[in-house]
Order: sequence, then C-alpha cells, then structure tokens
Amino acid sequence: MAVQLDQVFRDEWARVLASLVGFLGDLDLAEEATQEAFALAAERWERDGVPDNPRGWLVVAGRNRAIDRIRRDRRFAARAHLLADPTPPAEFTVLDERLELIFLCCHPALAKSAQVGLTLRALGGLSTAEIARAFLVPEETMKRRLTRARLKIRDAGIPFAIPPDRLLPDRVRAVLAVLYLIFNQGYGDGRADLVAEAVRLGRLLVELMPDESEAVALLSLMLLHGSRQAARERDGVIVPLAEQDRSLWDMAWVDEGRALLGRVTGTGEYALQASIASLQPAPTIDWAAVAVLYERLGALTGSPVVELNRAVAVAEVAGPAAALALVDSLDLDGYRYVHSTRAELLRRLGDVPAAREAYARALELATTDAERRFLERRLAES
Repeated sequence: MAVQLDQVFRDEWARVLASLVGFLGDLDLAEEATQEAFALAAERWERDGVPDNPRGWLVVAGRNRAIDRIRRDRRFAARAHLLADPTPPAEFTVLDERLELIFLCCHPALAKSAQVGLTLRALGGLSTAEIARAFLVPEETMKRRLTRARLKIRDAGIPFAIPPDRLLPDRVRAVLAVLYLIFNQGYGDGRADLVAEAVRLGRLLVELMPDESEAVALLSLMLLHGSRQAARERDGVIVPLAEQDRSLWDMAWVDEGRALLGRVTGTGEYALQASIASLQPAPTIDWAAVAVLYERLGALTGSPVVELNRAVAVAEVAGPAAALALVDSLDLDGYRYVHSTRAELLRRLGDVPAAREAYARALELATTDAERRFLERRLAES
C-alpha cells in the first residue's frame, strides 16, 4: 500500500494542488489541504482500499479539510463564498489546472530562487528539505524563501490564471528558463534525481502546451543531454564527452529526444541547442554542423558562453590555435569553464606551462568535487 500511495503522490500531487488552488484562491491554504488529504489517504486507504478515482477522492478530501479550516478561521465571513454549492464526491470531476499553477509559480514578480523552489514544491511535490539539498542551502533558508514567495503571491494578488495573449510569450520563456535551471543544477552537480524531475516537469509542460515549439525543444534538449548522465563521471571524476563510455548512455532518452526534435517548428534558443545535442550521439560528430549551429545560437543570444562552446567545435574543424584565439577574445575571466577550455587547447598546442596555469585557475573556480578531481588529474598529467 505504501508503494501504491507513493506512486499516487508522484502522479497526482500537482493535479490535486492545482485544483485546490483554483477552488480556494490561496496557495498556502491549498498546500496545507493537499498535505492533509494525502495524510488522510494513508490512513483510510490502508483500511478501505484505494478508491476507483484516487485523484477525485484526494481533491474532495482536501477541499473538505480546507472548508473545516475556513470555518474555524476568524476570517470566515470573508471566505464564506467558498462554501457555496459543494459538489458531492461521487460527481466530482477534477479539471487539469496545472498550467495555471506553473504560471503562478514562475510569475516574474517572484525572485528566480523562489520560482524554482515553488515549482519543485508545487509541481514536483518535493519537500522543503529535498529542495534545499538540491540547491545546497540550509533547509531553514529554503523554508524562508518559500514562505516569502507565498506571502508575495497573496499580498500582491498574483492571479492563478494563464496570462493574456500579449504576455504569454514572455511568461512561457520564464517558465522554460526555470525548468532549464532545475535541469542544469542537477546535471552539473551529478544529481540524477533532479535531472529526472526536470524532465518530468518538461513532459508535463509539453502535455499541457503541445503546440509550444520551444517547450518541445527544451524537453528534447534535456532528454538528449540527460541521456549521458550515467557516463559523465567515473570514480568521482568528470569524464569529457569524447572519453565517455557510450554503452552507459540512455538510448531510449536519445531516441525520444530526437523524435521530439522532429516536432519542433521554430529556430529559437532551445531548438538550436537541441539540434546541437542531437548531433552528439553520432559515432562521428559533425563538428562543422555543430559550429554553424553555435554561430546561429550566438547571433540569437549574444552570449559569450555560447561563443565559448562554439570554440570547442572550432577546435575540431579549424584546429586549437583558431579556437584559442576565439576563447581569448571573450570577457569571461570569472567563468571556470573558460579556463579549463583554454587549458585543453593550450595542452593540444604543446604549451604545457600555460596549460598548467589555466588548469590551476579553473581549479580555483571549480564548484564540485568531480570537477576538482578532473582538473587535479589534468594538472598531474601535464
């Protein structure tokens, strides 16, 4: 029964919470009611069995708990309209309001850290402790962030609604940025669970917005990159793409990512990145095509980090000297990957002292143990 309830929790938490937010108009109250509904389910379902419509049961239970709480609240009169015309449990139908919940959590009035935390809490069902561990902050710090975000939603009257058409493109971009931030945090830190959660949320967004090309492209990108997660480290050391054991790649994710890319109609940022990622599983990578795609991406974003990535492809097409000239033109001294890239290029050019200096600088800026071990190994080999 515990395993079955855990699965229902994973499948239905966001749907139940979204329905209760839509009914109550209060994220805090809805979250408390959702928690109480699942707690009640753990008790009742053990005795009575799982109902035919678990989601409907949970929403009705949560709604009833919220109504009980409102009745005890001194502000009962202000919320009395919520008690009108209750729907009998047997006839209850749950509308999918998760899309509104996504836009609520990723509202631009909230800080990025709050957007990420709320998204993982509300849509992923992660506990405050799990979110804090994922982003390497104390649990109390994350708890305060989430509390401030909920208060801001309440006090500013941030709507639980899909934005109007004129605001929708910008708001969709904000949602995609939050999902990609979650993915990159997990991918960079070797957190397969967080990568899987980002992919799950990406699938949810594509399910809810199947015609949003950049959402499809982002899911494709996360699947293609995420497919290599198991091969990115060996004995606690980062393994570069060229040295990875491809038998460890998740080819089901590769196939799904490539199939999704076939549905992408635009040439936006995520579409270009997914196109690049789709070339990397090939036995022989078409580096010239990769370089062209990075050039287009750089023109679109104006990002020096994109230019740094293009330099890696340029090194394969035109040689390390041409790539080094590109890297040295970038103003990225505080970015650790510019120094590790320079070091690799200098090593290939045979300039060992300069390569060691660049490796040492990258090591100073490294943020994970796996990166540090990789750079220490490169220094020892130089």
